[in-house]
Amino acid sequence: MKIVRFRTGNDIAYGLAEAAGVTVYQGSPFVAWEATETLVPWEAVQLLSPVIPSKVVCVGRNYEEHAAELGNEVPEEPIIFLKPATAVIGPDAGVVYPRQTTNLHHEAELAVVIGRIARHVKAEDVGRHIFGYTAANDITARDLQQKDVQFTRAKGFDTFCPLGPMIETELDPLERLAIVCRVNGEVRQAAFTADMVFGVAELLEFITAVMTLLPGDVVLTGTPSGVGPMVPGDVVEVEIDGVGILANRIVSR
Repeated sequence: MKIVRFRTGNDIAYGLAEAAGVTVYQGSPFVAWEATETLVPWEAVQLLSPVIPSKVVCVGRNYEEHAAELGNEVPEEPIIFLKPATAVIGPDAGVVYPRQTTNLHHEAELAVVIGRIARHVKAEDVGRHIFGYTAANDITARDLQQKDVQFTRAKGFDTFCPLGPMIETELDPLERLAIVCRVNGEVRQAAFTADMVFGVAELLEFITAVMTLLPGDVVLTGTPSGVGPMVPGDVVEVEIDGVGILANRIVSR
């Protein structure tokens, strides 16, 4: 299923993406929801972030070539950090270029959406806790990241975590899904989910040994090589097989 969260008029709801529009559901897919008979045509739909997480857990250096391009070694175990929920925006929303940076980068990533409470989950049981997958852009102020020697400020600004356009519930990252990032139509990043150093099952086992993941939480699984700068006016697209295209424009404050 392709699940979206959207606005139509003054209403915000979850729904199921169809060819002709969105079938409106009552409730939330993470608690209880039920289909209605209402179909909203696409021209009346504004897609929002498909989920509002309590936290976004990110993974660093999870593609070998990306680690190398920044002069880093591949880690022996996952490197994790957090983005605040206030960084999350949806498709077509503007990414604000902060005045504190002069080197803003894109990082295309596969995002895992958690469907049920996950704590001390073993790799073989991870599938029961995954609701689905979406696309993410781990926006990074690269100069601040290198200056601070930690990731929170460099990656935690408001608007620094675009998610969308939908949650696909039937993907398998082991099937070599293509991840592509384009800036103004130019391909910057191109890789496959199967190239990850640590797979989704390994990542969730590692993360849930540290913290509890709640329904709706999001895990970003790392970015492939090819990260690079963006400036106000640029349109950045993250495309993942089965998920669609997440597009956002970089805007000045």
